[in-house]
Amino acid sequence: MSQTVRRGFVDLPHGQMHYREAGEGALDGAPLLVIHASPGSSRQQLGLVADFAPHTRVIAPDTPGNGDSEPLGPEELTVPDMAAAYLAFLDAMGLERVHVYGSHTGAAIAAELAIMAPARVAGVVLDGISVMAPDELADIMEHYAHPFTPDLEGTYLQRIFQFCRDQYLFFPWYKRDRAHQRIGGLPHPDDLYAWVLEVLKGARTYHRNYRAAFQWDALGRMPLVSVPALVVAADNDPLVAGTHQAAHALPKPAYAQLPRFDDADFRARRKSALMTFYTGG
Repeated sequence: MSQTVRRGFVDLPHGQMHYREAGEGALDGAPLLVIHASPGSSRQQLGLVADFAPHTRVIAPDTPGNGDSEPLGPEELTVPDMAAAYLAFLDAMGLERVHVYGSHTGAAIAAELAIMAPARVAGVVLDGISVMAPDELADIMEHYAHPFTPDLEGTYLQRIFQFCRDQYLFFPWYKRDRAHQRIGGLPHPDDLYAWVLEVLKGARTYHRNYRAAFQWDALGRMPLVSVPALVVAADNDPLVAGTHQAAHALPKPAYAQLPRFDDADFRARRKSALMTFYTGG
């Protein structure tokens, strides 16, 4: 089977949606739809695409307003708005039924897609889910994500770089002190460059998806997920505490702890957990 990552666009009612895909066939009867986290694009999920392409067709779109996908349009969005765009994507691509994996913002979208169209989702993996107290959410909404408006001095370029870099070092990224420090270090410069480039593409629109995901009522919505579901999180995911809560809100709670993102076995352990779930092993 071909593992070459191919790229394409599909026309949807709101505009064009960009996607990456690799592999052929179906895993236990369905291909795999991968929904990335904010604020980048499907490029963030190339590792997962590579892991599953030998076994199935993997399709990883850029969420509208991220990467090379056109935004949905309204200033404020909801997670169901984004899930509806993904459902339209499935229709346009002729994908009748898929396995779904979603990370962070992508996990919220994946859950809503499963609620909206359960017949189209064979099973869903939700990786990292935001659950915040009201005061924490208010602070995040005020400070975390705002558009980067281009200027003639290029200061927006430096701000985007710092925004991306500091997400590796702190959570939230703007609280640069020991209490909010993340232990994992910076990525390879090539990976940071690629992430900055993807965020640049959605500089004026990426924040809408973030804001929708932060405000998503995970604990209220998870009981409505009727399809087979698995919740996972890495040990050092800043959302791990909320992810535990969300997992127990499922009709049939199911949780798998993954090692740290920077653990040498992380990808292998993640693949094993997902493969076991998707194939019913």
